[in-house]
Amino acid sequence: MSSRRWLPGRDLALDLGTANTLIHRQGRGVVLDEPSVVAVDASTGDVIAAGRTAKEMLGRTPGSMRAVRPLRDGVVYDPDVAERMLRVFTDSVGVSSVLRPRVVVCVPSTVSPLERRAVEDVAMRVGARQVYVVEEPVVAAVGAGLPLTDMEASTVVDIGGGSTDAAILALGGVVASRSTRVGGASMDEAISTHVQRQYSLLLGEQSAEHIKIEAGSAYPLAETRRARVRGRDLVSGLPRTVEISSDEVRRALDVPVRAVVDLVRDLLDAAPPELAGDVLRRGVVLTGGGALLRGIDARLEHELGVPVRVAEDPLRAVIRGAGRCVDDFATLEPVIVDGRRF
Repeated sequence: MSSRRWLPGRDLALDLGTANTLIHRQGRGVVLDEPSVVAVDASTGDVIAAGRTAKEMLGRTPGSMRAVRPLRDGVVYDPDVAERMLRVFTDSVGVSSVLRPRVVVCVPSTVSPLERRAVEDVAMRVGARQVYVVEEPVVAAVGAGLPLTDMEASTVVDIGGGSTDAAILALGGVVASRSTRVGGASMDEAISTHVQRQYSLLLGEQSAEHIKIEAGSAYPLAETRRARVRGRDLVSGLPRTVEISSDEVRRALDVPVRAVVDLVRDLLDAAPPELAGDVLRRGVVLTGGGALLRGIDARLEHELGVPVRVAEDPLRAVIRGAGRCVDDFATLEPVIVDGRRF
């Protein structure tokens, strides 16, 4: 182990998410949390902005530039743009080009070898000396404080921006896992499609997300919430404002929410009978940004008949778990997929 000792303050954990990119630096905690959006010059490809500033440009850019999300469904969609975005982020947190860090990268559990290689390549090109790959539901469980090495099983469901990963963990390994490329972005699209069909109103990406945050729910709420949103009327072409209730948003979200419910049901069906009692005792823990959707825990509990709770600060559960791997190499070893050296 002495030859693999990590030097303090150098190494990184990287959560390259469809919605947000987070970086944990060894010994310092989370040093960056930015939207996974980059604005580039349309002709030269030079980066104009990245993160929050670039996200504000979505749907507003002139023909000379474009604002894009280089990650989709939890994997790298545009490697070149993803590299430029990540280089801006790593430069902003002072990553040394001389003392090249080792990097722990989180990926969905069902990522293909080609998709995993794309993530590794991006990390290598921005200066990593060695890349370790870990599965998101495993590090999400670590970040949520669930024990990995117990004989009694733990169940975690990570609802990210581009995918949902669910796993049952025991004795330091994954007993069963399931994944679907349905997440927060799918919920935004479902809202946008509903508003377009119901009101003939075209919404931007951020407007659909606003509705989800303000009035979205997966289970009936005690008090109705409402959200006002402005879009472009498809008939007149003019701006128009509509008000939408939480009941209507819940119906609009039924398809992606149902996909998450079916995924967890499939996972529980695949679990060995010996672990059924563990699931009933410990329940299911939700992580990821999708866990913040109102009533998602109540919906799963109602549909599946098992206790469900949302982890503390679910948005950062994955990076917290990956960060623990960086801070303590002994934690990393049981959950590592492989390591690639430069």
